Amino acid sequence: QLQLVESGGGLVQPGGSLRLSCAASGFTLDYYTIGWFRQAPGKEREGVSCISSSGGITNSADSVKGRFTISSDNAKGTVYLQMNSLMPEDTAVYCCAAARAGWGTPLDPLVYDYWGQGTQVTVSS
Repeated sequence: QLQLVESGGGLVQPGGSLRLSCAASGFTLDYYTIGWFRQAPGKEREGVSCISSSGGITNSADSVKGRFTISSDNAKGTVYLQMNSLMPEDTAVYCCAAARAGWGTPLDPLVYDYWGQGTQVTVSS
């Protein structure tokens, strides 16, 4: 019954912006850390950003710091990833995932138990 559904992906030009959403159902975000991950063809899965169950602590990969911002609205059961100044190297399938609270804010996918289906982000001229 625990489900995560991503939305908001699409095609944008370099320098553009997208906001991804991760909608949770079957559980409350109050007890989970939520992370965003991405994987491009031929590349390993990469942790992008994560947020604590309270929303007060975040962690992001160096490759996206200053450009991407993670936020949450626990009442709505939704976590967002605001993606600005997008570059072609950001092109990937983006997935959100949930881990039980207590792990902190890791970017290691092995910590996460539940995964969404992914949404494609393509940055191209």
